[in-house]
Amino acid sequence: MSARSSIRVAGLSLRYSPRAFATSALLGVLVVVLVGYALTVGKFTIPVGQVLSMLTGTPGPQGVDYVFRAVRMPRVLTGVLVGIMFGVAGDIIQSLSRNPLGSPDVLGFGGGAATGALLQILVFGGGAAAVAGSAIAGAFATAILVYVIAYRRGVVSYRLVLAGIGIAALLAAVNRYLLISADLNEAYRAAVWLTGSLLDRTWDHVTIATVAAAVLIPAAFVLSTRLTLLEMGDDTSAGLGVTPERSRAALFVIAVGLTGAAVASAGPIAFVALAAPHIARRLVNAAGPSLAASGLVGAVLLLGADLACQQVFPTGDLPAGVATGALGGLYLAIVLGTRWRRAVR
Repeated sequence: MSARSSIRVAGLSLRYSPRAFATSALLGVLVVVLVGYALTVGKFTIPVGQVLSMLTGTPGPQGVDYVFRAVRMPRVLTGVLVGIMFGVAGDIIQSLSRNPLGSPDVLGFGGGAATGALLQILVFGGGAAAVAGSAIAGAFATAILVYVIAYRRGVVSYRLVLAGIGIAALLAAVNRYLLISADLNEAYRAAVWLTGSLLDRTWDHVTIATVAAAVLIPAAFVLSTRLTLLEMGDDTSAGLGVTPERSRAALFVIAVGLTGAAVASAGPIAFVALAAPHIARRLVNAAGPSLAASGLVGAVLLLGADLACQQVFPTGDLPAGVATGALGGLYLAIVLGTRWRRAVR
């Protein structure tokens, strides 16, 4: 576990991990590098100098300026915000469930958000704001259902995960039914969205993700101390002045809100919420939650996956969710295989 240091400012003492701070700073630099690279590459290359000039507000050549401001900027910003939201939500849920598989994907929150969005796209035909509202409502409805099923004088980790897996399977069947019963063109559009993609993102999606991140991520950091105490057990956290059920419910609401907003902005992109906390904890060498590192790892994974799709299939429109699903599945298999070998020794 990483060592901790403390600083004193105006009579207040703040404890921090130098390794976690340095890791988060390096991840932040990596996100900036990926953002810069993503703004320059695509169907045609925009020179770095021209990108920097347009970022300062100077209009670029006709056509280039449109591609930069209406296509690449919304795509990249949505990718960063959605990756951060998935990473933070995954870290919160894994800490609350005390289970490495307890991510929003596995517990069905992402599937519930997808069901809400699909109903809006295929049945009601609403715009981006309506789809976002339905996705968030779907995520909360699913979370309430999973919580109620798992609750027996409190919520135990294995009951929460089992209830989530069951509801996720049910929602997957509902989503398939909605697709096969829809008009062919609408079903194709919805199927691409259901894969999880940053293609055709607009400033509406950036606005949705920005508002959700601006409200929910600061709230998550404010409650991060309680999250750490909850990992020690209800009796210990209660002895330290934390109300377990109330704190758990507040963090649960934040994680579900982040998941719903992320799915509303880019679709149910697989494995980012599951893998980001695992990778962050290995980098930080911490046993407990590390929200900043998890969020930044989520942004790196999603932007990296989108760039890989663009570079490997430059003439196609391969969704980023395909790459995250393939790489995430491989990562999960390696992690589970490693743990199984350690267990049998």
